[in-house]
Amino acid sequence: MADLAGKKILALVTNRGVEQDELKVPADRLRGAGAQVTVAAPESGDVQTLVGDWDLGEKIPVDTTLAEVTEADFDLLLIPGGTLNADNLRLDADAQRIVTAFTTSGRPVASICHGPWLLVETGLLKGKTLTSYLSIKTDVENSGGTWKDQEVFRCTAEGYTLITSRNPGDLDPFIGAIQDELAQ
Repeated sequence: MADLAGKKILALVTNRGVEQDELKVPADRLRGAGAQVTVAAPESGDVQTLVGDWDLGEKIPVDTTLAEVTEADFDLLLIPGGTLNADNLRLDADAQRIVTAFTTSGRPVASICHGPWLLVETGLLKGKTLTSYLSIKTDVENSGGTWKDQEVFRCTAEGYTLITSRNPGDLDPFIGAIQDELAQ
């Protein structure tokens, strides 16, 4: 496991609808490797996670609101999936501001499952190759991206690194790719 001491990761979520394991598992493992993980949501309080987009999962505390985030303070942006989470994030002006700041500054973004919808909405997938949950393949392609069916894919085109995975079954290679990226 890479030593990530001193690395700061921003997890971008909504207050309801993020897929539990796509937030909790990476956050816990990356913290275990020494990284500081900050959970940001539109409102303070808690994030109500879901399991399989349906069943209630754990509540996870919010560390800061999206409006309060200073993007420059972080080394990597983590965008977990969950259909409700991703669909609401893509319409949030603060979430759009944050992801755009990361990509234009060349800092890495890691997104899993439906998370790339935020990148679709902001026009940041043009020229990128990625994977995601199958149901957003057409959205990825319509926004100028190339979709691949792989457990994890790392793309450095267009001036920023994008690490993507398909679903919670891909968490081990997804987290490994994040650790490798931050250890560089």
